Amino acid sequence: MQLQRITRHTKPTDRTEKWHLIDADGERIGRLATKVASILQGKNRADYSRHQLSEDYVIVVNASKIGTSGNKLTQKVYYRHSGYLGGLRTRTLEEMLGRFPERVVELSVKGMLPRNRLGRKMLRRLKVYSGNTHPHDAQLRMGTSATKKIANNKETILEQVQEPDISADKPVTNTKSDGAKKTSASRGKASTSPTKRAVATSSTRRRAANSKAKDGESK
Repeated sequence: MQLQRITRHTKPTDRTEKWHLIDADGERIGRLATKVASILQGKNRADYSRHQLSEDYVIVVNASKIGTSGNKLTQKVYYRHSGYLGGLRTRTLEEMLGRFPERVVELSVKGMLPRNRLGRKMLRRLKVYSGNTHPHDAQLRMGTSATKKIANNKETILEQVQEPDISADKPVTNTKSDGAKKTSASRGKASTSPTKRAVATSSTRRRAANSKAKDGESK
């Protein structure tokens, strides 16, 4: 007897959102990026599926205080191009940490995520801040965002509307059938009225022509 191997995936509606706070003070860039990328992909969950978007958000604070090893502050170079001839621009890691510390974390995490639309959606759930403060205290306290609660409220409202209130005293009438009969009767009247008008006009014309012919003969 063979065993049935069935792979079950958790539906996105059944997943619960989780917010993770990570302090980057003194952390190495690579170690921090691997930790954040695994959380965004959902590899820390028991119901991990590589083709589904996990409901995990990551908040990284103190991005400007990231630690490095060796001479990476001067040797690591970031490149960008303006699109014009000779438009290649370079910045060292030290310059990036001084001007744009959030981009250092975002670029390192981006390189560890899938190169598709799913990976871009995961990257949007990464919130990086150079200082020690962030505006996501409410999400961390509640654990879930307001979108889930609104969706659950809508489902309960729909269930209440769909349940009919049928009482024993009031008989249930089929309003749809009555409306259909009325519409069919009105359509029948509308369809017969133009033919009657056409017959009436043709008969009056014939009578007028006959009367004119009789008058000509009498004269």
